[in-house]
Amino acid sequence: MRKPRWLAVLAVLASLTFLAAPGETEVRAGGTLAAGSAPSRALGENIAFNVYLPTGYDRGTDRHPVLYLLHGRGDTMQAWTRVKTLLDDMIRTRRIPPVIAVMPDAPWSERGSWYADSRYTGADLPGKPVETALTRDLVAYVDATYRTAPIREARLVGGYSMGGAGALRFALAHQDLFSAAAVLSPAVYTPLPPSDSSARDYGAFGKDGEKFSDEVYRELNYPALLPKLDPDLPVRLFMAVGDDEYANPDPADARHDLDFESAALYNAARRSPALSAQLRVLDGGHDWTVWEPAFEQAMAELGPGLSVTPPTGLPAPLYGTAGPDWAGGVAAHADGSLTIGYAAGGNAVLTRVGGWTKQLGTAADERLYGVAALPDGGVLAAGYTKGDLDGRHAGNTTDDAFVVSLDAGGAVRWITQFGVPGVADRLYGLAAAPDGGAYVVGYTKGALDGANAGDKDAILARLTPGGEVSWIRQYGGAGEDKAYGVAADASNVYVTGGAGAAVPGTTTPGGWLAAFTTDGTRKWAATAGGTASDRLNAVAVTTTGLAVATGGVGGDAYTAAYTSQGKQRWQHTLATPLAEAGAAVVPLAGGEVEVAGYTRGRVSVQAGSADVLTLRLDGKGRQRAAAQLGTARDDGVDAFAEPNLYATATPSGEVAITGLTYGVPKGGDAPGNGDVFLVRTSPAGPR
Repeated sequence: MRKPRWLAVLAVLASLTFLAAPGETEVRAGGTLAAGSAPSRALGENIAFNVYLPTGYDRGTDRHPVLYLLHGRGDTMQAWTRVKTLLDDMIRTRRIPPVIAVMPDAPWSERGSWYADSRYTGADLPGKPVETALTRDLVAYVDATYRTAPIREARLVGGYSMGGAGALRFALAHQDLFSAAAVLSPAVYTPLPPSDSSARDYGAFGKDGEKFSDEVYRELNYPALLPKLDPDLPVRLFMAVGDDEYANPDPADARHDLDFESAALYNAARRSPALSAQLRVLDGGHDWTVWEPAFEQAMAELGPGLSVTPPTGLPAPLYGTAGPDWAGGVAAHADGSLTIGYAAGGNAVLTRVGGWTKQLGTAADERLYGVAALPDGGVLAAGYTKGDLDGRHAGNTTDDAFVVSLDAGGAVRWITQFGVPGVADRLYGLAAAPDGGAYVVGYTKGALDGANAGDKDAILARLTPGGEVSWIRQYGGAGEDKAYGVAADASNVYVTGGAGAAVPGTTTPGGWLAAFTTDGTRKWAATAGGTASDRLNAVAVTTTGLAVATGGVGGDAYTAAYTSQGKQRWQHTLATPLAEAGAAVVPLAGGEVEVAGYTRGRVSVQAGSADVLTLRLDGKGRQRAAAQLGTARDDGVDAFAEPNLYATATPSGEVAITGLTYGVPKGGDAPGNGDVFLVRTSPAGPR
């Protein structure tokens, strides 16, 4: 139900903010509003603007993100001052960080500039380089005059109507300047404006003596910009439109109604790898009954992601090929060296960083899912092969589990391949046994230890130091069951996984942790979550003897600690509005652990769609630190939303993390199509 018109008028009057005379500053509860002027070399005249400064700006030293707010056709820089109270409230309640808001005046082309560099030469409305003036001269002046951060992550551009079209243009054409845009009732039309649109009348899209040029308009409009966007400079778009926007009476132009155009823009933007887009349809028309609540929603979504600190990137070099590659594990040796494993070109590859590289493979595909250090400097690795990797499985065409042992120089000591002929058997986790052998976990679709209980059963196998399979235990229920992580001490072997239905010792599907004796007898089992999408990906034994498992439960990163007898000591959940999961857990001194995983939300400074998550927990599960790092694209998770990340402690006290990235590292190149990174983190941060 709509408010009576007189109530709407009173609401608008109550929201108005009256400015002091030019050059004076108005101080109200909360932030301050002031008038300013920036010289513009492009225009040959000054740019007038209003500026909002957050509470305490005059007494502080902090730097602040900046909003650039563009008014609509015929309006002035006074229009956006009505959001002062809204900004005050959102800052006070910590919904957004303290921001500076710059509200430029755009009087050019008799206030129909469309924020474009006009090429119209007519004497009635001489064209001006408005886009250049605002994106270069004004931004440079603001950064030099106020305590801003001159990085794209600290800038948002917003606008309504003509200003919405300008905000969209600025965000797409100037990715180096803006990381986010609030695009409200944007006056954008595709492929050309309707015949009665004022976009045709002011020379903004003109050329020479013509006030409107089809060629110029198409060149400046968003369909021409989208294919040119750089995915390594991601832009977040929030779009909103009213459900009562003007309806063109000409059926031929109904497609140009702003609700239609906004939906078309949203559907085009959401398909760009450089953009994340949201669209809201609000009750109201082409006025502030829509734009004010839409701006509040936009700031609630985009504001928390603004940062005066750039995101922490991944270091070069990356490992991989021009084809699809995946991370396969990392091991730290007593001499401080690291060995990483990955799948490249369909083969398994092991690299001693700064030293040797060993490639293992057949004409079929191989994947690695775990690397572990041996006391003599050698290394164990596990995964699966579709071929004859050990020379004893001629004709194999289905997934077989394999484990390989290399010496300190990278020479193969032994390869053990095993599985049920004709069905899939995969290994997803590996832990070195105290005697130099191995514990491996994964799944089988066959029967390796009695009958298969369901579609897939989890498996746990023990290998001797010489590579012989000592025993295999099959563990599953009626659903699809997989084991992902394994850790061992002198008395216990702990296994984590996910279950489509309850597995023995449990009553619900979801993530599970089971404890076994060193001869393969199951002692107890515990669950996390309650749906088939919940899973525990990794487990480690702390210096105080607790088994700590991590994974994803309900879309959140979940970590829990258990005693050797199966009693839960603590649990911890890290949650954002988006998805995250723990993928690896590393024991540290004093019973602490570091969890590594991925997040699609904002934990510190967001770098891309999915970032690497690091989480430091003390011996009682209390969070000591959390951070994220990555590229502009997905990191730590593959295209199937599966975590692809491993971590281990180094002798120096750092944590080495390796994983999959689809992005480009700092100061380096990417072979492409998914590559493998290696980063070391410490309390001082990644390097």
